[in-house]
Amino acid sequence: MDDIVRQALAKWPNVPHCYGWLGLDARGNWYMRDDRMQAAGPFPQSKGSLLRHEKLVEFIHRNYDHDDRGQWFFQNGPQRVYVELEAAPFIWRIDADFSVSAHTGRAAVPHACFTDEAGRLYFDCDVGFGLVHTLDVAQAAEAIEQGRWTPAEVQSSELPVRFGFIASPAAAKAAA
Repeated sequence: MDDIVRQALAKWPNVPHCYGWLGLDARGNWYMRDDRMQAAGPFPQSKGSLLRHEKLVEFIHRNYDHDDRGQWFFQNGPQRVYVELEAAPFIWRIDADFSVSAHTGRAAVPHACFTDEAGRLYFDCDVGFGLVHTLDVAQAAEAIEQGRWTPAEVQSSELPVRFGFIASPAAAKAAA
């Protein structure tokens, strides 16, 4: 977390949390969801505006974390902005040497590999759970053929409970 964010939290500890305004899609893209987009439907059916500002995206990546309930958020100064997840908290990228990193740039070590009923590939890594980016599935398939990873089958509906994340903090808040 950035020092400026820590300082803001100390100065203003009771800023209300924000729900429904930020989404992470299955390709690691961030979307800003204003009131109109939220009224149009849940994420990802109603995505919002793709964030393209490089420095803003880097700031989000540095301040992306989760709470003890498994809700992922971006700590924006004193305000916690909860993230709507299309697939999982992380989107994994795989390099030519089969090293793995998150959409945030953070290096990761896979502990387990899974495929769901739609053929999507996931890793449970030392830093968390995530979906392999569609552009890297061929690279992952090569590693699987080499015996580096052995996928187990899983139902996508079971992923949030099994791996401890909440895909829609806004829906969880509304249901509470």
